[in-house]
Amino acid sequence: MSRISFSCRLLHPRLWASWLGMLVWWLCVQILPFRLQLWLGKKLGDLLLEKGSSRARIARANIEWCFPELEKELRADLLRDTLRATGMGVLESGAAWFWPNWRIRAHFCMKGLEHLQAARQGGKGVLFMGIHFTPIEIGAAFVNTVTPIDGFYRPHKNAVYEYVQAVGRIWRNPSSQVIPNGDVRGIVKSLRAGKTVNYAPDQDYGRKRSVFVPFFNVPAATVKAPAQLAKAGKAEVVPWVTRRLVNGQYEVEIYPAITEQLGLGEEQDALTINQFIEERVRECPEQYLWVHRRFKTRPKGEPLLYDN
Repeated sequence: MSRISFSCRLLHPRLWASWLGMLVWWLCVQILPFRLQLWLGKKLGDLLLEKGSSRARIARANIEWCFPELEKELRADLLRDTLRATGMGVLESGAAWFWPNWRIRAHFCMKGLEHLQAARQGGKGVLFMGIHFTPIEIGAAFVNTVTPIDGFYRPHKNAVYEYVQAVGRIWRNPSSQVIPNGDVRGIVKSLRAGKTVNYAPDQDYGRKRSVFVPFFNVPAATVKAPAQLAKAGKAEVVPWVTRRLVNGQYEVEIYPAITEQLGLGEEQDALTINQFIEERVRECPEQYLWVHRRFKTRPKGEPLLYDN
């Protein structure tokens, strides 16, 4: 757990091209009108669909499994809108990492901050349970302009990208830190110190860390961590989401703590979390990260869902 320090190894000549790419990205984020950036994101999504990319195939499979009640044409519309939202999410990451605070705030409104404040009473830590809507990156950046949250970073094969991503997630607030993905001790330590740790449990992390419970009526490997971390860290679990609004703005909504609904066993806890997430996803399904292999890990004896 740290503030991320710059290493001289990042200046190695083989990384100069990566730094140049980041500079170009930074300039585009600062200079191009945001509506143009989002338009480019939509075009990126259209390209993914046109080229039949692996992400498009994953999203199509997820939508077919999760929305069997939809007619074929409606599923096709949802797939198109999903890929466009995913493309916008890529462009929004630049704004999340590089925009000044005032510009981030100008695009956002927040609901439910009182729920986070209530959970923190008495110095308690908060497991800030995010959901993988495509604007989650820019949403977390906005939250960090209002109140400090600790974030995660995954090791990346490109050291420059890893560094920029990690710094981009915390630089807005001097009280924020990053925790390497999988550092359970770091999470618990942060929670016990009364901090707020951003954690999104709605991805497939494999069989060992999960139990199988329904998500959109499909058995999904669902992590056991939220309830376990909350108990070990003596913390509250507070869900939140980021949504794009029709007026081109964004909304962060924070919900009341669900801690009291947990602690009923691994499967029941995972089901409670999946049901909450599913309710939010049904509110704006096109903004969910359907390009993730959510059902990659299957119960023993069941066929694989994805062809890649």
